[in-house]
Amino acid sequence: MTVTLRDVDRENFKRCVKLEVREDQKNFVASNVYSIAQSKVEPTFATQAVYDGDEMVGFVMYGYDTDDDCYCIARVMIDKNHQGKGYGRAAMEEVVRRLRETPDCREVALSIEPENEVAERLYESLGFKKTGEVVQGEVAMRLKFD
Repeated sequence: MTVTLRDVDRENFKRCVKLEVREDQKNFVASNVYSIAQSKVEPTFATQAVYDGDEMVGFVMYGYDTDDDCYCIARVMIDKNHQGKGYGRAAMEEVVRRLRETPDCREVALSIEPENEVAERLYESLGFKKTGEVVQGEVAMRLKFD
């Protein structure tokens, strides 16, 4: 597996918006089309397609949240046909690596639906810790860089 992140652009946009999570996960993450639209009005966020070689397997959105004055990972999704293969972990590791290299980034925030136990285990295994806050019904987590 060779996971890379590439900008969502004219060439891969249609494929990206066709990616879907399983039916039981649809309440856990916004659609990719919504996320891409959101990034146009919040230009501090990057939208990236997750690839294994030349095959698109998922989508991430991350960047600086001007409302909360922090860096965050706003979306992570792996297409239902590619789940359970390690792509979510690989994509998260790459996003965290990129944010860690950002000079003024000292921590990364994210939030999850309380029922999303798989995501919670993944994020905790990467060092994210619950903050005790609930934001718009989602459990807040943070990863602090030393």
